[in-house]
Amino acid sequence: MTLLTIVPAAGVALPVEPFVGRHLIAGAWRDSASGETYERTSPAHGALVSRSALGAEADAEAAILAARAAFASGVWSRALGKDRAAVLLKVADLIEANVERMALIETLESGKPITQSRGEVSGAADLWRYAAALARTRHGESHNTLGDDMLGVVVKEPIGVVSVITPWNFPFWILSQKLPFALAAGCTAVVKPSEMTPSTTVILGELLIEAGLPAGVVNIVLGYGPAVGSLMTTHAAVDMVTFTGSTMVGKAIAGAASKTLKKVALELGGKNPQVIFPDADLDSAADAVTFGVYFNTGQCCNSGSRIIVHEDIADALVEKVVDLSKHVAFGDPLDPRTQVGAIITSQHQGKIDDYVRAAVKAGAEIALGGGPLLVPGLDGQFYQPTIVRGVTPEMAIAREEVFGPVLSVLTFRTMDEAVALTNDATYGLSAGVWSENVHTCLEFSRRAEAGTVWTNTWMDGFPELTFGGVKQSGQGREIGSYGLDEFLEVKTLVMRIGRTRAPWVKKL
Repeated sequence: MTLLTIVPAAGVALPVEPFVGRHLIAGAWRDSASGETYERTSPAHGALVSRSALGAEADAEAAILAARAAFASGVWSRALGKDRAAVLLKVADLIEANVERMALIETLESGKPITQSRGEVSGAADLWRYAAALARTRHGESHNTLGDDMLGVVVKEPIGVVSVITPWNFPFWILSQKLPFALAAGCTAVVKPSEMTPSTTVILGELLIEAGLPAGVVNIVLGYGPAVGSLMTTHAAVDMVTFTGSTMVGKAIAGAASKTLKKVALELGGKNPQVIFPDADLDSAADAVTFGVYFNTGQCCNSGSRIIVHEDIADALVEKVVDLSKHVAFGDPLDPRTQVGAIITSQHQGKIDDYVRAAVKAGAEIALGGGPLLVPGLDGQFYQPTIVRGVTPEMAIAREEVFGPVLSVLTFRTMDEAVALTNDATYGLSAGVWSENVHTCLEFSRRAEAGTVWTNTWMDGFPELTFGGVKQSGQGREIGSYGLDEFLEVKTLVMRIGRTRAPWVKKL
């Protein structure tokens, strides 16, 4: 077996009692109308970690109507920008005060390393602070060139009730890319987290109440998509849906929402390339490639899951990535030394392995890994760091989202070929380029069909810089000032000054 860095079970005591999550509706914590619950076991440890209320249509209906009533009341939608900002800033402070508690349950439910969970939860506080700044600076425009007796004003108003549907891979971070911006705009919301990672969303509900958010402004419903999410995308009282998840589900949501012409914002899949030119700093590129494919166990829409490397340096680069991969610490996510944790479910692990087996059958070569990983002392599911060479563009592993720690290696000879391979995908979320020549980087960046292009880096992000994809990676944008605009409607006010309008009706 190839020598890998494996972190065995850390011997950390798991919580004696599971976290208990309930719905938050109209400012009150509620059990499901049916009284039913569901459980989540840790993908790394196999232990019961949370028990949540199992929502159904009645619970979703109550939450939507609560959000509608809160919006209509104006308690939040017509609040002063400084007052909304004050609440968001309090939430940010409370998030930072609860990092350890939230990080632990997120690690237990998702299988991601504890250090990563801490970084995501604490980093999310900055998104709330940035959104608070936008709450005070939102503005429209005026037109005083329409004549002495006319003034035109364009204002931006909150769109209304927003359904927020979040995924399991970054449950708190992605929620924080959406919810604070919707709140900054003055919207009310119904939130449904993934059934696999619901608990940090419930904890956020506690923090929102503590921060003084009025009842009904944010409502949380737990459960499965068909029972809860479907109503959130079709209900007439919902004005907008924002969803992060698979492209397949995103298409279904867009279709369901079209019946009432709701606005839909979608952040979906990606098959993101890093393109490495011959003059690149290979050590830096290899490290970023290694990070890009194994971060969050590759269960990331921004995963750098394929590299397109110039054939003159392909062998050297792959050798470096293979060597670095052997030093990445896979194992118990509760151990601070661990860099890569567990796969979310055994079914998903099987899907990852199917992609690798199919690629080998089609003629590709495994340079490293290529199968499940046994971690001493743990009963969960883990997958080896895997590098597949000899991949050709038509293979599924080169075109589809594997969502695991699997790197596909393709080669090119010219800029045109690199751009063609980059754009020969149904997705267009992100891309990267590695070269010491600024002209090469700029040309590639302008020609790549992607919402974000990183130059000599990978996955750096800031609240100020908007995020989103093109093609089947989604529609709309998150974070940045554009992330606020998603939750706003534009209204034009035409005002005549004085009684200057000539009468249309003339008495004969």
